[in-house]
Amino acid sequence: MMRSAIALAALLACGAAHAQSDAALFVRGAFNGWGTADALAPKGKGIYQADIAVAPGNHAFKLGSSDWAAEWVIDPDKSVNAAPGTAYQLERLSGPETFLFVRTSGTYRFTLDASDPAKPALKITRLADADRANAPDPHAGHAAVVTQAWPTWDGKTETVRYSTPDAQALLRQYVQSSTMSLRDPGPQHVAYVEQEGLPRARTGNLTFDALFALAGAEMRLNSVSQIKDGNYNGGNAIDCECFSTGEKWAYVWTRDLSYAADLGLALLDPQRVRNALDFKLSGWRAGVTPVAQIPATADGLQIVQDTGSGGSWPVSTDRLTWAFAAEETLRTLPAAERAPFASKALTALSNTLEIDRVAAFDAATGLYTGEESFLDWRDQTYAAWMPGDLASMASAKALSTNVVIFQALKLAAQLAREQRDAAKAARYTRWASELKRAINQELWLADEGMYSSLTAGHLDGAPLHKFDWLGQALAIVSGVADDRQTASILARYPHGPMGAPVIWPQQIGAPVYHNRAIWPFVTAYGLRAAAQGKNAAVADAAYATLMRGAAVNLSNMENLEWLSGQPLLLDETTPALSGPVINSRRQLWSVGGYLGMVIGSVFGVSVQDDGIVLRPFVTARLRRETFGASNEIALHDLRLHGKRIDVVLRLPPAADGDGYHRVERILLNGKQVRDTLRTGDLRAENRIEIVLGKVVAGAQGIRHVQANPYEESSVTFGPREPVIDALTRDASGAVALTIGAGGNAGNVTYRVYRDGKRVADKLPAGAWTDHKAGVASCYAVEARFADSGNVSHHSQPRCIDAVAGIDIGVTDPRVTSNLTSTAPDARFALPAIRDWGRPHDRFAVDGMRVEHGGDYRVQVRYHNGANQVNLGISGGVKWLALKNGAGQVVAQGVIQLPHAPLFKGATPTVYSTPLAARLEAGSYRLEMTDFYNMSYLESNRTFTGAGGAEPANRFDIHGVRLLRVK
Repeated sequence: MMRSAIALAALLACGAAHAQSDAALFVRGAFNGWGTADALAPKGKGIYQADIAVAPGNHAFKLGSSDWAAEWVIDPDKSVNAAPGTAYQLERLSGPETFLFVRTSGTYRFTLDASDPAKPALKITRLADADRANAPDPHAGHAAVVTQAWPTWDGKTETVRYSTPDAQALLRQYVQSSTMSLRDPGPQHVAYVEQEGLPRARTGNLTFDALFALAGAEMRLNSVSQIKDGNYNGGNAIDCECFSTGEKWAYVWTRDLSYAADLGLALLDPQRVRNALDFKLSGWRAGVTPVAQIPATADGLQIVQDTGSGGSWPVSTDRLTWAFAAEETLRTLPAAERAPFASKALTALSNTLEIDRVAAFDAATGLYTGEESFLDWRDQTYAAWMPGDLASMASAKALSTNVVIFQALKLAAQLAREQRDAAKAARYTRWASELKRAINQELWLADEGMYSSLTAGHLDGAPLHKFDWLGQALAIVSGVADDRQTASILARYPHGPMGAPVIWPQQIGAPVYHNRAIWPFVTAYGLRAAAQGKNAAVADAAYATLMRGAAVNLSNMENLEWLSGQPLLLDETTPALSGPVINSRRQLWSVGGYLGMVIGSVFGVSVQDDGIVLRPFVTARLRRETFGASNEIALHDLRLHGKRIDVVLRLPPAADGDGYHRVERILLNGKQVRDTLRTGDLRAENRIEIVLGKVVAGAQGIRHVQANPYEESSVTFGPREPVIDALTRDASGAVALTIGAGGNAGNVTYRVYRDGKRVADKLPAGAWTDHKAGVASCYAVEARFADSGNVSHHSQPRCIDAVAGIDIGVTDPRVTSNLTSTAPDARFALPAIRDWGRPHDRFAVDGMRVEHGGDYRVQVRYHNGANQVNLGISGGVKWLALKNGAGQVVAQGVIQLPHAPLFKGATPTVYSTPLAARLEAGSYRLEMTDFYNMSYLESNRTFTGAGGAEPANRFDIHGVRLLRVK
């Protein structure tokens, strides 16, 4: 690594001539979506400036080029809080973000002084604030004005006003204003209009009609002809008639698109969804020859897993969320367009499912490995030690991801039946049935009445007492959960005063983002689950969350702090805990969630393969408080397969109490019908009347929790995960384990797990002895708050190996490779075979002697520094085969070698995911050969990091080990 001096001066010299060129330097941070909107413009004499409007918050940022090939940080080893008015010398190194703490919105000038190339410095100053006191009333002159009050967590009130110049207009114009301190700088009001070609609500409640129109307008704002991401195409625009992800996210990501489409967008614009779905498919790039172990068609057409933890797939395996959007799109596309898309969808689904079965399926549990769907910021929802050992995250099994794969299997089976492929249909039907059974066997926690969000990784494997609302809701709406489980989940998942958090319990020491947050799209799935389970209390909470969030923020936000409902909870005592750390307006899946709430839940319209289902879920509270002024509410101009539909709900008198209104009868164009209509039953113009009757009690179970959002209370948080300080075996065979508290104080007890099974409970920190230890066992510990019962993540597991294991370094004479090893250096204390992993590279270890038969785990000791742990497409993915003395393969499969941290001082090596092997005593040969990762796909040819210019599936090898576990 070098200091910035000459290189910085050269880069900025280029930037002076071309401020928007690839060589330019940008201020990139949470306040601008980490994009390239804010270039440091040359001002002469080596001075560069960018003036940026910044909202309140503790904002992470860096100086970087458009392709992140170059970064400039204050300290490459730790984050720095930059104080306005102070000059900081920079280094050209990758490193942690710098933070700027802002109390009130304002414009900040970032000044880079490179007049002395040896000492480039950054200074930030706040510019004088503009006077808004005399701003005109945005509602002036409007014929209809209504005011809505929303209580806040701290006993205050936020006021939202809505107005329209003509309430009788076919397409209304609206202005909406809010007293809420908005997340981003700008006016305290927004104007929008109802969109031609989209449905509109007429309910007698201007606020409800307006918020639905707001969601439609934001959907149209996200409907683009070009997308952009700094990690692709050099940051230049990419043509795509599709949906961008939000105001701060100008690209298309598989999971964001898919959940948004499933929630509502596919019904309203199926062609645009299809375009975006096509964009998220790819085959092999030119020059790639797939190995024989990859079960796919010759073109390799498959779903793209976006960049992410450890270098993307298969650390992350939720790319099959694509199926959610595909299924809804297939239901809404015109017939002539459906057939070719169905054929392509089956090919892509089949290839992806078959490959993931090889790369990410654990036959021992029947579950698929990979991180939680959408909860992909490992520091937020995993143990604190996990970012340094991403192989353990890769081998964990997540509820949400497994339900996603279950749903994909069902769709693939259906498409196979349609296309007369009986073998595939039977295969995927069987796999889906087996996966449903495995989810219920392995992840259902009877003592909690909910599904575990995830298991621990290899060498542990226990289901954790961690929970997430998306996983629970998907289990319900997909049919994985039965009626009893559905009722239990809805009644027992916690809700704060503003709604349900996306994870439970919260994690100490992490800022707000996935942790301590409400995400509206997850709430929308929770609403679907509540309606399916007829739980009016949970549904009412979801309705309130979605409407409040869109109302006070003037937009469908990315996320909100869960106890306060704030778009930013500013923590001046501990600025690093402020958040959400990033938050975008008109987030695509939030928009989809709101549209789906109105169309699918209030009016009850959902599309099926050959028609629509009509099942509104209007609670007594919603009828009383939102539609109290009307006897009927209407949704006009809903379009499906070229036909127009008006849906009218005729409401009974408002009633006290709780529950939901039963559907008494349904009329289609004046004729009574059932709740399921065939498309052929519809005319060009249709009026559906749904008559609601008396209140049915339904289910009312809901768990409420409340705490001060600034306090790390045991009511809402889990303890920190403990550590195993020591693990030894004495002469009698007993194992002595020393539990380290890991920063926990009183009110905490500890549980010990042996080989994934709990063997001790309610222990204090300190020594514990296992007198029933096996010949070879692995241990983990979790902490539990005595008062709330909230539980931590597990400690990093440690194992007792009775034969001390087999550990072989790369200089051992038994190791052979086409590359030679190199000596240790300042970074690594061990010799290594550097940059190994090109398709034709070979690595083998011969003559590994196993003295005692048993269950073993084979791992490669390695380091992968191709990209940061949270970025890239260059996670190592290889094929490992173990052969006995007769040359017979006794174990084989995919192993993962994800990105690992690179420290300024000595960098520790890490171990790959394991290959499980049941071995007899004898001699064995280990062979490692190529598999593939996402960099082998054509769609990633323009990726700006490792794996873009050419496939990157390389790492440094330090050795291998065989660890006996049983």
